[in-house]
Amino acid sequence: MPLHAHQAPAAALRSVLAALGSSTAPLRGTPAAEAHGGLRPEQPLPVYVLTGITGPGGPPSPRLTGWRFLLRGSDTAVGTAEAMLTADGWAFSHFGEGPYVRSTEVALRHADALPAPYRPRLLSVPELYMLTLWLHGDPAVDATDGTLSPEDLLVPLAPAPPGIAPHLPHRVDALLPLLTHRLVPAPLLHTPA
Repeated sequence: MPLHAHQAPAAALRSVLAALGSSTAPLRGTPAAEAHGGLRPEQPLPVYVLTGITGPGGPPSPRLTGWRFLLRGSDTAVGTAEAMLTADGWAFSHFGEGPYVRSTEVALRHADALPAPYRPRLLSVPELYMLTLWLHGDPAVDATDGTLSPEDLLVPLAPAPPGIAPHLPHRVDALLPLLTHRLVPAPLLHTPA
């Protein structure tokens, strides 16, 4: 079943296109960009940040912080461009490179082969230096709805924190307790004298 991608806000896409057209764009003119015949933004994903997962009050609620676009050359993604929400609307934030580019592409391809329909998103867990592909189980949900449903899938991207296998889908209700456990300090075995 194909993924049901969200459509990025027009202003977010315009800000990314303007940054790509700038003569000071960091990826422009690099060997990666030149080898792939220029770059174009594709596969927009809303980016949510999940903080305070060990806090009281039930499951945490991720907040939408931006839109990330894969920057594709002729045949592969070589970077990302991100727009963030400001008081004045959507504005270009930054370009990115590194292992999450390829990992996102791989995770999206695997997710597209799943039998159920999903809305793809990115979920960042800064406390663990972790980025996941969040597959929301309700294909009709709006991108501004940051509600984590227990049956949603989280696919950790590589590099994942130690002990968490990348590219394996986990239900939210199975992965969040594991993440919470990792963030809670272990009790002392004995008290210092």
